[in-house]
Amino acid sequence: MGTENIGEVPTMDMLKGDEIAAANLADWRKLAQGLHARYLVDDFGTGARFVAAVGDAGDALGHHPSVSIGDGYVDLKLISADAIYRDHEGTEHVVGWVTQQDLDLARRITEIAADHELDAEPTSVSVIELGLDTAHSATIAPVWAALLTGNAEAQGHGSPSDEIRDATGRVPNLWFGDADEHETPRQRFHVEVYVAPEVAKQRIADAVAAGGTVVDDRDAPSLTVIADQDGNTGVVCVDASARAKD
Repeated sequence: MGTENIGEVPTMDMLKGDEIAAANLADWRKLAQGLHARYLVDDFGTGARFVAAVGDAGDALGHHPSVSIGDGYVDLKLISADAIYRDHEGTEHVVGWVTQQDLDLARRITEIAADHELDAEPTSVSVIELGLDTAHSATIAPVWAALLTGNAEAQGHGSPSDEIRDATGRVPNLWFGDADEHETPRQRFHVEVYVAPEVAKQRIADAVAAGGTVVDDRDAPSLTVIADQDGNTGVVCVDASARAKD
């Protein structure tokens, strides 16, 4: 991976699911736009030392993960803010997505975790996003950018759409689904739960056992729509294309 200018991180093509799967990153799962991993730690000090080593590796590669340390775990997210997406007309867009530099750092973090004798728990990673169906995303997006983040630049951040993404990750992403004009009140907001492919079936089964109903599984396993007893819907999401081959 080269650069035209020293210290400048190059933009790179966003990777497709099969390219991510081919990397065989056993500790990591592709959820929504990024790669996610969880490592189990005995205490905060152990987690802090692991994160410090990850920071050194990131310095060497010129790229760093987002990190969260909790009680007994360290969560990491890898995403490139300067990935290049080309639409069907060949127009280039700078988006937030997984690139080769994320794969390289993920491999290095896996090695560091092994050196620190940490176990990965990839089945526990998850991401929550919000969906809002509307026929007027360009009109209403500024309101939600202001409400969720207080920053107008969150509209379309890292996305060629009107999607709201907070660069600091403080709040879930909000994306807008296409909807026709309608007069009858109906649910417009829904929650999307991104999970590791190997736990999706159990997550759906648990929701059904709790009284939920599968109302749309035409796009399963990628998308499975679950309704509660009042008819409110949520979606279990899986990026099966990026799953490492067994």
